[in-house]
Amino acid sequence: MGNSPLSGVADAATVTKFYTEQAWIEGRSEDQMTQVAQWPGMRQIAGFPDLHPGRHGPVGAAFLADRIYPQLIGPDIGCGMALFALDLPPRRLKLDKAARRMRVLQDPFERTLAETALEAAGLSAGPGVEGLGSIGGGNHFCEVQEVVHAQEGSPIAKGTLCLLVHTGSRGHGARVFTALDDPWRDGFLPGSAAADDYLVLHDVAQRWAAVNRLTIARRAAEALGSEVRLICDAPHNHLAAVDGLWLHRKGAAGPDCGLAPLAGSRETHSFLLRARHDAPDAALASLSHGAGRRYDRASMHGRIKRSRSSLAAMERTALGGRVICEDRDLMIEEAGAAYKDAGHVAAELERFGLAHRIATMAPRVTFKCTRTEGKR
Repeated sequence: MGNSPLSGVADAATVTKFYTEQAWIEGRSEDQMTQVAQWPGMRQIAGFPDLHPGRHGPVGAAFLADRIYPQLIGPDIGCGMALFALDLPPRRLKLDKAARRMRVLQDPFERTLAETALEAAGLSAGPGVEGLGSIGGGNHFCEVQEVVHAQEGSPIAKGTLCLLVHTGSRGHGARVFTALDDPWRDGFLPGSAAADDYLVLHDVAQRWAAVNRLTIARRAAEALGSEVRLICDAPHNHLAAVDGLWLHRKGAAGPDCGLAPLAGSRETHSFLLRARHDAPDAALASLSHGAGRRYDRASMHGRIKRSRSSLAAMERTALGGRVICEDRDLMIEEAGAAYKDAGHVAAELERFGLAHRIATMAPRVTFKCTRTEGKR
């Protein structure tokens, strides 16, 4: 099931769109899918309802090729979202107090603890401790959420407080990408020295990113006086070998044990998805990772007033949550209006038989980067 593939281009990859005409899809992102479909060795592309334009190709899509295209993964190798359950009851969560305590995430993580975390993950000889335990800029965040609805069989019950952590490999993945020689534009052939070197660095960066999400969750949970338990960790900027081909996910979640978070904005609900075992093969075993941008960052500055009162108002959401973000530009660029309706994205995935919602979470405290961290 899925919309008709793009056609009319000789030797182009099959492109399947898992969204209807009701989805908010910018034409430029579909143009990018058409362009990528013509790259050498490209076999299949799956576009999801959170699709939006990216630098080297659309975000919110999965790509299957006979070679490796680092530009489809981008600089934030291993970026993903991890959902954790807290053992803190909602009645004990005092929002203003929790917001103050979560500011600990703006402090550098203790180096000896960072080294211990990396060593435990077998990464003691990896890229190092720089940035471990920090969120980063852009759309990354750590958010306290409350489960407001859960279906039977959900691993998190109604009333559970959770942490949703969205971040990646920080500057480490970026250094891998920027150090590549020009031939990456045409893809690395499997077995070549360039491909082998990239895969080693990619895998290390992906593992580092997972440790970073876990470290952030543990720091936030400790600040809130709680233990933390991992529910799922679904990367959405990464590469995987599939039957002799290479699956590239760019803003497309790879379900962890069949589960993947679908993030809303800081002002709307998020969801926990369970992937369907009978999903169409054309979906490339991938799902939307979030609501997806509706408006780019630059245009948001013309849509929201920069007055002190407007910025102060954004620190409290319509759902009663708190937002911690000291970067005024980022506060505007990441406003709820910048994003599509996550509920509609989830409904589209359900309509096409890719997944179903098993839990709904409301944002309670959203931590974004500080001004200093965002400029790194």
